[in-house]
Amino acid sequence: MAGGRKAFLRMTIYPAIDIKGGRCVRLTQGRADQETVYAEKPGAVAELFRAAGSAWVHVVDLDGAFGGSPANLSAVEAIVGAGMKVQLGGGLRTRDAVAKVLAAGVSRAVIGTRAAESEDFVRQLVGEFGDRIAVGIDAKEGKVAVKGWVDTTALGAVTLAQRMDAIGVATVIYTDIGTDGMLTGPNFGAQEAMLKAVKARVIASGGVSRREDVVKLAELARRYANLDGVIVGKALYEGRVNLPDLLTIARGPAGR
Repeated sequence: MAGGRKAFLRMTIYPAIDIKGGRCVRLTQGRADQETVYAEKPGAVAELFRAAGSAWVHVVDLDGAFGGSPANLSAVEAIVGAGMKVQLGGGLRTRDAVAKVLAAGVSRAVIGTRAAESEDFVRQLVGEFGDRIAVGIDAKEGKVAVKGWVDTTALGAVTLAQRMDAIGVATVIYTDIGTDGMLTGPNFGAQEAMLKAVKARVIASGGVSRREDVVKLAELARRYANLDGVIVGKALYEGRVNLPDLLTIARGPAGR
């Protein structure tokens, strides 16, 4: 509910694990030729996040995103085995692919490219799997980007979000590509516009570079009850932010 109040914040921090070739990597603005490898074993990274107090992890199968079908299921299963709730995107473009990852223990499947292509596809998934289906909306200058951010459509990000909201999608993950991996701070204006536009939970993604960015998002969560949380990636890996500190910020006043 846009404009709603929270007595205490319940904003979720989603540390990110991007998988390419079975390894934990980060890409700058989604470019496959701008890759930094941070760990050989994504499951070990998940264990560190869990030890720091995180319950959720946001996972992207980059090979799946570029290739069109999941390609790193064994690495995803290792993350699930670490005891994390996994939110997974990347190449989930068929009903069978979605069912397979959910059966493997993934808590929430994120539909990206296919959501922009077929409203009916998402409607059917929501009918079958309910709130375990989320939609990832990646925007470049306000327009939806698909296929691992390789192609940009003419569809507006807010327009797509409102369509998904109307068919019962419970969670929208909104990424501003221009800020992703750049450590320049989130696009707060775009995130607020999205929060105003839908009733669905919104997870902010892209650009977090310092604890103050998360503080500002936590303040935004006071005004918008549908701000579910924030995905943090490169800033964690480069030591610019501390996960236990971010979790404390997200819990709100008096650490609640």
